[in-house]
Amino acid sequence: MMKLILTCEHASNRVPAAYHNCFRGKGKVLAGHRGWDPGALLVAKIFKRELRPHPPLFQTNATRLLVEPNRSLGHANLFSEFTRDLSDSQKNAILAKFYFPHRNAVHQWIAEHVSSTQPVVHLSIHSFTPKLHGEVRNADIGLLYDPRRQTEKVFCRRWSDEISRQRPGLKVRRNYPYRGAADGLTTWLRKQFSPDQYLGIELEFNQIHLASSRSWQAISADVARLCPR
Repeated sequence: MMKLILTCEHASNRVPAAYHNCFRGKGKVLAGHRGWDPGALLVAKIFKRELRPHPPLFQTNATRLLVEPNRSLGHANLFSEFTRDLSDSQKNAILAKFYFPHRNAVHQWIAEHVSSTQPVVHLSIHSFTPKLHGEVRNADIGLLYDPRRQTEKVFCRRWSDEISRQRPGLKVRRNYPYRGAADGLTTWLRKQFSPDQYLGIELEFNQIHLASSRSWQAISADVARLCPR
């Protein structure tokens, strides 16, 4: 058995009151995929309900355009065009309140529950826009992992195969529409824990389904129940 932890890095498009001026007139951007991952928090909550024992769920509470919790310090996109020109003291205040608490809480939970015989599987729940830069994304679900980590590779292959067997109408792709080894929270955590201790898996759900069909709540529940243990 593996210990499970759920996170949702782009759960909200909320702008804290202190930063309303940075986003004045930007409601459309905030409502779209750049502001958050629509539907991702709903999926994360379904996973928490369906998985046994119920894993903890850590979520963010501000738009990724304030600061991007799924990027490392120093990354060019850590701050968006709406906040990157703030003063260093303002940026440090944002990091202290909206960046470090989430990442540190996740790291602390993993450190407290990992063992040599019971690895922690971190499921980071996201959603992706069905079309980006004119390209239609050709998948319903993406499973992202680091292919250099055999534990993650085998885990995602087993999960993908099981989903395809139980839900043959779903198109599940691995390391699509993004690469699992690209910069992110899971990438940072892999540096802290060995492959035998930690598996970092990002789940990407196509927003076209999450936004338009209640049946996807049932599908999400099935995908959760099929998670390898």
